[in-house]
Amino acid sequence: MTSIDQATTLATFGAVWAVLAVGHNLADHVIGQTDHQAGNKAAPSATEVADGVSPRQGWGACLGHVAQYHLVMAVLLALVWAVLPLQMSWTGLTAGLVLSAVTHGFFDRRWPVRWLLEHIGSKGFAELKAAGMNGMYLTDQALHQTALLASALLITRL
Repeated sequence: MTSIDQATTLATFGAVWAVLAVGHNLADHVIGQTDHQAGNKAAPSATEVADGVSPRQGWGACLGHVAQYHLVMAVLLALVWAVLPLQMSWTGLTAGLVLSAVTHGFFDRRWPVRWLLEHIGSKGFAELKAAGMNGMYLTDQALHQTALLASALLITRL
């Protein structure tokens, strides 16, 4: 690989990572999910089932959010790709977005986030909901960002 190829790869990775980071915030917090999806995507729990939210509705809310989220991500990536001479392939783009969709849907069911925190000795952080802090939310966001890093690598290298 020449130094030009290396620079192109690094520039593409940086641009893709930036688009995914911006897209994540836009899609997860502004236009990528409805109130219904946000409130029900982790259902059911014992309380939510009692409130009339079925497992099917929970999965429906989660998958609806994942679809909206990734539509936003795909549009942003396509716009940047149309403007910048990024060295991406359809294979890499597809692989990166599929990895992101699978991990996003998994993390947003919330039980995997809680399980992780409880099994690394951070059960108290999972329960934290004070002083503007929410341990589950912060962990969810960190896991999404980590998955997006892997997605950016796939998009850039495949």
